Amino acid sequence: MFARLRAFPPQIWLLFAGTLLSSTGQALVWPFLTIFIREQLDIPLSRITLLFTLQAIAGFAATALVSPLMDRFGRKWLMVIGLVASSTVLVMMSQAATYAQWALLLPLYGVVNTIFRIGSYAMVADMVSAERRAAMYALLRMGDNLGIAVGPALGGFLVAVAYELTYFLAAGIQVALAGFVAAMIAETLPTVSGEAAALARGHAPESSGLGYGPLLRDRPFLMLWGLYILMQIANSMVFVLLGVYIKENYAISEDRYGLIIGVNALMVVFFQYAVTRASSRRAPLNVIAAGGVFQAMGLGVFAMSRGFAAFLGGMVVFTVGELLLVPTATALAANIAPPQMRARYMGVFSLSFRVGSGIGPVVGGLLNDHIAPAATWYGAMVFCTIAVAGFRLLSRRTARPVVQPQAGAPL
Repeated sequence: MFARLRAFPPQIWLLFAGTLLSSTGQALVWPFLTIFIREQLDIPLSRITLLFTLQAIAGFAATALVSPLMDRFGRKWLMVIGLVASSTVLVMMSQAATYAQWALLLPLYGVVNTIFRIGSYAMVADMVSAERRAAMYALLRMGDNLGIAVGPALGGFLVAVAYELTYFLAAGIQVALAGFVAAMIAETLPTVSGEAAALARGHAPESSGLGYGPLLRDRPFLMLWGLYILMQIANSMVFVLLGVYIKENYAISEDRYGLIIGVNALMVVFFQYAVTRASSRRAPLNVIAAGGVFQAMGLGVFAMSRGFAAFLGGMVVFTVGELLLVPTATALAANIAPPQMRARYMGVFSLSFRVGSGIGPVVGGLLNDHIAPAATWYGAMVFCTIAVAGFRLLSRRTARPVVQPQAGAPL
């Protein structure tokens, strides 16, 4: 395995380091954000989750604007601008004290926070061939989750002193990462002509411009994206609401919740590459469907859990599904994308997280407030089950070879 890792392009390792920094900074804040706003404002959970919906809507709009700009002007400097802007918003969030201020700042953070991820995912697709992309995205996920393992542990320590410290440190990390990208990361924007890219896809040549026309007519991609959104709805319910759920219903503290999140992150760090290598021999849509089954099982464990150990076990099962699902789906989306529209395809695909985080916490909050707290997890299971059925149906119906290397693709 280590010999294969050493063979990765040097810039992949730079993106790995950047992803690690970015994730660490974000993970200082987000695991405790719902708890903090709940205690600060003393408002119903459904009102708090509405803030995340506003954030998702803003992120959706920003991605629609930024992705075509990346396809036209490049990835690197837009990533730098996004990171500097993120640090500024984090400092402003440290001083937020009213619902109106949070309603302004969380959507603003949604606008700028997504830019680095869109650019890094597009860069991976630019640099490597289709059959190697799942492994590369698995590596980025390892960096992402190593940051998620470190961030909450450090954030939990800082929260015990003052919540504001987490925002200041996260802002400093974003500034450092902006300097790192500017100094170390090379631009990867492909120079493939529209005609060559169209022929590689088996389509008649057409100008991509700055629009989304070809993407909106790409039925396999849209079907994949729609089903993946259902999975992200369930996923966001876990990572936004689980901390509040276990604290309010079972008196499990923030530091122990940090351990549960840490187990998720460490499993990705240590097992993601091996799982991706093993599952690459299977049909991608079947692997994705299997991941959905494991996530649904983990949600069922959450619904029936009453103590720390049970919730920890549920997270282990849920994470197995994540290991199968995320890099395989991401690589599949990248393989579908034509070279001259990669940032737009990966930007739209990344919106699955934004859409999911806009819908999932609101649905979960309503189920918690109006039916029963455990109904949150049964509702999430329904979304997973529908998605799994859809992936299986798509696997049987599609005849399009969406994972074949493109003509002239990089190695």
